[in-house]
Amino acid sequence: MQLDLRKGEALLAVIECGSFEQAAHRLRLTPSAVSQRVRALEDELGVPLVVRSRPCRPTRAGRRLALYLQRSRQLEQEWLAEMAETGDAWLSVPVAINNDSLSTWLFPAIADCLQRERLLLDMVLDDQSLTHALMESGTAVAAISSQAQAMRGCVAEPLGLMRYRLCAAPHFAARYFPSGLQRECARKAPLIVFNRKDRLQWDLLSGLLGLRDEAFPCHFVPSSDPFLHVIEQGLGYGLLPEIQIGAQLAGGTLVDLLPQQPVDVPLYWHRWRVQSLKLEALSEAVRTAATRQLLPLA
Repeated sequence: MQLDLRKGEALLAVIECGSFEQAAHRLRLTPSAVSQRVRALEDELGVPLVVRSRPCRPTRAGRRLALYLQRSRQLEQEWLAEMAETGDAWLSVPVAINNDSLSTWLFPAIADCLQRERLLLDMVLDDQSLTHALMESGTAVAAISSQAQAMRGCVAEPLGLMRYRLCAAPHFAARYFPSGLQRECARKAPLIVFNRKDRLQWDLLSGLLGLRDEAFPCHFVPSSDPFLHVIEQGLGYGLLPEIQIGAQLAGGTLVDLLPQQPVDVPLYWHRWRVQSLKLEALSEAVRTAATRQLLPLA
């Protein structure tokens, strides 16, 4: 069967907006008209596509169809951009990126590619363990993730290791860890955590010291540069990307609490197996940047 584009756009709008009312506003239709189009598509395919909850969410079949429709829309937008007579059309590319990559090695290295290919990044930021799910849901067409397994129709290309160091300001280390990182000291020392999705610090202390998440005080600082500044000011300690803090470690404004035990996080570039020329250029720029900035995977 041939999919009706109007019905497909109605389904995408409901999934992306989370409700029939907001989808109707986007499409400039009535909620009843949007509902009728989605229901007609479900009848034609013989499966439910949307769970009518608050917010609305796709069924498994709806998610797979949404992925197809989103990819088709992306390819159509790129084709139209390439065929534009003026040659100055821009293409929006939704990409899921972890905060530490964005704030350290990624963005400066791909800036030339974005200008040359006239790509507009629509960045979705999340923890590296969760960006893969954003691509799977159709929110992004590519992602930097710590997940090695590619989803169906995609490839996961190794980028390298991002190394983290458990750091503190010298006066903080002298106050809380005069004899090194020890269990009872860690129970009293404030830990800096990016957000509640960020398991990196918690898993480290659990593995080394057997401490539960709630066993020690935490500051939550969901931004990479302020995260570093809070640690520099002695408000707590935490894991920082090695490539972000070379000057601070060399100058003595930060100390490494576990110099023999860095935390290495593997990163992978997830993309569709078949992609457009513009997205292939972006993929190549990301791979090249990673080779220069990250440690090689074993």
